[in-house]
Amino acid sequence: MGAEPVGTEPVGAKAVTAEPAPPHRRPRVGAHDLIRLVLDPDSWTSWDAPPHRPERLDPGYRDELRAAEAKSGVDESVVTGEGRIRGRRVAVVACEFGFLAGSIGVASSSRLVAAIERATAEGLPLVASPTSGGTRMQEGTVAFLQMVRISAAVAAHKSAGLPYLVYLRGPTTGGVLASWGSLGHVTAAEPGALIGFLGPRVYEALYGRPFPEGVQVAENLYAHGLVDAVVEPDRLGDVAARVLDIVTAPRENLPDVAPLPVEDLADVPAWTSVELSRRPERPGARALLRHAASAVVPLHGTGQGESDPGLLLALARFGGAPCVVLAQDRARQSSHGPFGPAGLRVARRGMRLAAELDLPLVSVVDTGGAALSPEAEEGGLAGEIARCLAELVTLPTPTLCLLLGQGAGGGALALLPADRVLCAQHGWLSPLPPEGASALRYRTPTRGAEIAAAQGIRSLDLLRDGVVDRIVAERPDAADEPMAFLARLAQVLEYELVGLLRRPTEERRAARLERYARLGC
Repeated sequence: MGAEPVGTEPVGAKAVTAEPAPPHRRPRVGAHDLIRLVLDPDSWTSWDAPPHRPERLDPGYRDELRAAEAKSGVDESVVTGEGRIRGRRVAVVACEFGFLAGSIGVASSSRLVAAIERATAEGLPLVASPTSGGTRMQEGTVAFLQMVRISAAVAAHKSAGLPYLVYLRGPTTGGVLASWGSLGHVTAAEPGALIGFLGPRVYEALYGRPFPEGVQVAENLYAHGLVDAVVEPDRLGDVAARVLDIVTAPRENLPDVAPLPVEDLADVPAWTSVELSRRPERPGARALLRHAASAVVPLHGTGQGESDPGLLLALARFGGAPCVVLAQDRARQSSHGPFGPAGLRVARRGMRLAAELDLPLVSVVDTGGAALSPEAEEGGLAGEIARCLAELVTLPTPTLCLLLGQGAGGGALALLPADRVLCAQHGWLSPLPPEGASALRYRTPTRGAEIAAAQGIRSLDLLRDGVVDRIVAERPDAADEPMAFLARLAQVLEYELVGLLRRPTEERRAARLERYARLGC
């Protein structure tokens, strides 16, 4: 769900508009309208029972409920049930804004929780689409506290390893956004949708001035890494199908993949590999996903208000093997500057996704080094490297690292620990760029070639020392044969992922820790 194509058409690219239409100018999409747009024809089955209304209900509020039912055509602000998306069974919960502004009270909360718990019990992916003014004021504090109950049900669903996909329609505000609206594994939003914690009318009433324009708009949330994409409602079914094709793909009984033969490699000087790895024509992370992956859904940002163009996050499949991909994007680092702490926080979001969805994690290292700046220091770069290392080396799911090109410094190391480490023939790994190491040791950057040779940074040295497990040949340079090189990578990645998925979990995790315990011994 990123901003540029990397494989199949990205979820966020064509959907994001430069000039979003104001929310009040767009026709509002009701719950049943969305269901008809997203689900396969004639596949919808409602799970809703009549809502329970306590006898002690205020008569005025009871009249409001009757009027809301007559106006909206539904008996509560939430519609729940199941259907199929491109043949795959899913559970759906969707707000109806026409019923008291989609507000959540005790009855609607009970309906939501019952549906989430049923989806969990039946092992179904859950698609949620809030549009709501938040807590139902007529019910007060007890309604407000329902957000705890709903969040707990969502958390249990995710803890069961089941996908939770969110589509935010406009408006979505208040406690709904601050609970089940913000817990998605993957989150998309309707173009131009008003999305924010504090409703603009409340803000103006409290502070005597309008809320600044353009902040609580879907496109701005995308720009700040809070949602993965901005998607028209009639495209949501295709988007959800692509996500589910990856996250629900089988992990067991995958077909055998023929291994590529191990080749004899030329004894190329380390500095030659360093120079070749920096060629602008060399295929990078986006080319890898575009041509080597069989399916790709780009994601965007941390989900917590940050993004970094130098770090690409995606769901993908290599052949039949599904995975989460974290990839350092060398081309974007060249044009936008080195990645910083935010990029590593995006990577850590990917690690959490892999753990929650029980997907293998593929990391792609290709960087001349992380940002060296006051902003990076103040943003906690060193701490983020440490947290990446700790999370990767202990991640419960299979991990695979591809050293695709440059591997300089802590920014490269942060994505390296894995069950299996592959290296392109001209990939390399060094504590600093060779010129930097030369400057540190000899007070001049001109002895980079000498340092590169001495430090054992090239692929053959890394294989000898047990840092990498396999080298993927370049004939003689990936920049001169990009499609053939990417085809080899595709086959090797699928072969390695299938092998990892077949390996017993405890054996694999113990071997990962042992691998790094014995390095250099």
